[in-house]
Amino acid sequence: MRKILRDLVASGFIVLMALALLSGLSVLLGFEKPGNIEGSGHHAFTDYAYGKWGATLLSIGLFSFFVFSFLTPLKKQNWRTLGIYEAFIIALFSEMYGFPLTIYVLSSLFGLNLSFGHAEGHLLGVLFSKAGLMSMEAAWALVMVTSSAVIFLGLFLMSKGWSMIHASNGELVIDGMYRYVRHPQYLGLIILTVGLLIQWPTIITLAMWPVLVLMYYRLAKREEREALEAFGERYEEYKRQTPMFLPSIRLLFQT
Repeated sequence: MRKILRDLVASGFIVLMALALLSGLSVLLGFEKPGNIEGSGHHAFTDYAYGKWGATLLSIGLFSFFVFSFLTPLKKQNWRTLGIYEAFIIALFSEMYGFPLTIYVLSSLFGLNLSFGHAEGHLLGVLFSKAGLMSMEAAWALVMVTSSAVIFLGLFLMSKGWSMIHASNGELVIDGMYRYVRHPQYLGLIILTVGLLIQWPTIITLAMWPVLVLMYYRLAKREEREALEAFGERYEEYKRQTPMFLPSIRLLFQT
């Protein structure tokens, strides 16, 4: 257990160190400071919506609790995969409430006129607004509603898959949502992270997301090899008929 906790703490520490390093580089490179941007079209320092590390820790704790509840690893090597998820949400919420690194980079390196208010941190909403597709208020509402629905779907798949597996008493589960995909829990986690990216995309989390998906894909393949050893031909037949993550149209409309 001590090694497991050490791996998780190390994953989060690496991300925080990366954020601190990049934040320091932004200062050394002369990136704009929120207190010095009032005359450049940005909001004043009083509108600076970051530095809220209590909200950062609370958000990390909540999303860690949900995922640990549904995807608690049973084997030591699987904790490293969960550590990637932990690093992902630490990076996400550190920028959402702590230090807006992505906004600094986009504002300073690419000359984009971005404010440091919290609503404007929803960059997809800012994109829709600046493209003239809708007002900032409407764009913010669209991003929040869409991301919340996607996050809820991910949590639902994870919780439903967890309850079915734990009710099976070690038997092979091939009905319910397992009729449509072989790994609904991992699909749920991927959907959850997509929802978080819709709500608050950052440079670090966009770079980490493919790694996260790859790690859970490899974990799913390893678990399938173990299932083949345990259930033999039954699982081989199930594997031939059921997609890994994305349900087929045929299965969705099959009675």
